[in-house]
Amino acid sequence: MSYSTEKRLLLGLVLATCLFLGISPVADRETWLLENAPVFLGIAILLATDSRLPLSRLTYRLLAIHAVILMVGGHWSYAKVPLGDWVRDALGLARNHYDRLGHFAQGFVPAILAREVLLRRSPLARGGWLFFLVVCVCLAFSALYELVEWWVAALSAGGATAFLGTQGDPWDTQWDMFMALSGAVLAQLTLARVHDRGMAGDSAVRGK
Repeated sequence: MSYSTEKRLLLGLVLATCLFLGISPVADRETWLLENAPVFLGIAILLATDSRLPLSRLTYRLLAIHAVILMVGGHWSYAKVPLGDWVRDALGLARNHYDRLGHFAQGFVPAILAREVLLRRSPLARGGWLFFLVVCVCLAFSALYELVEWWVAALSAGGATAFLGTQGDPWDTQWDMFMALSGAVLAQLTLARVHDRGMAGDSAVRGK
C-alpha cells in the first residue's frame, strides 16, 4: 500500500470510528465532547501541517490507535469501558483501569511524535539528550492535560466527574502522569530503531 493511500485509509478509519461511537454514546454528550476534543484538535493540526511536515507511517498508525483509545473512552466514559470492567473482574482489581491505558498511550504515542518532530526540525541528534527531552515533552503534555481536567471541573462546578474519572482514587493524577512517563520511556526503548528505519523509508517514498 502506498504512503498516501495508507494516510487516507487511517484518516477514514478514525473518522468512521468517531461517527459510529458518537451517534449514541453511553456517556452524556458533554463527556463525549470533552474526551474526543483531543482527537478533533489532533486531526485539524495534522491536516494543516501535512504539506510541510508529513509524518512517518509508524507515527500515523500510532496516532490512529491513540485516537481509537480516546474515542472508546469518550463513548462509555473511562470508568465504565467494558474492557476495563472485564479486566477488573478477572484480576480482582478495585477499579476500572481503562484510564490507565489511556494515560500510558498519552506518553507512548506522543513520544514517537515528539521524537520525529525534534529529529526533523531541530539540531538534536539521536542519543541521551533526545531521549531525555522527548520524555520531558510527554510529561509536560501530561501535566497540561491534568490542568485542563482541573479547569473543566472547576468551570463545571463539580459536574465533570465522568471526565475526571478519578473513581475515588486520591492518587489518580500521580498515577496518570506515571503511566505517561512509563509510556514515553518504553516507546523510545522499544521503537527507536523501527522509527528511524521507517522515517528513512518514508522520506525516500516522499522524495525528500
